[in-house]
Order: sequence, then structure tokens, then C-alpha cells
Amino acid sequence: MAKVTVTLDADLAIEVMLLSGSGNPQDAVELIVRDYLARGRRTEARTGDPADAHRTARPQRGPEEG
Repeated sequence: MAKVTVTLDADLAIEVMLLSGSGNPQDAVELIVRDYLARGRRTEARTGDPADAHRTARPQRGPEEG
């Protein structure tokens, strides 16, 4: 896999290291990004996409007779 170098503010890198529990800023950022992507995939799996809208649409009622 290709590697990319990203420059971050030191405070941001420290925050990420604290959140992830990692002692290495590069590992910390990678863990946070992987978690972010996994969370996005889980959300898509739970909510579906626009093509799934027919499943949750309420049936339209005709005029009441009586």
C-alpha cells in the first residue's frame, strides 16, 4: 500500500495520540482514520442508501369511502 505524509499541528497529534492510546503519532492517526472509515460503513449499513427508500415509505391511502 502506498504511504502518504501529512503534516499536523503538534496539539492535534497529541490529542489523537491520547484518544487512541498510542505512543506514536503516525500509528495514532492511522487508528483514528481507520475507525472513522469503519464507523461510516456501519452507518451506511444501518441506514441504507437512497435506493432503499421504498422500504420505509408509508403506503399512500386513497380517499376514504363510506
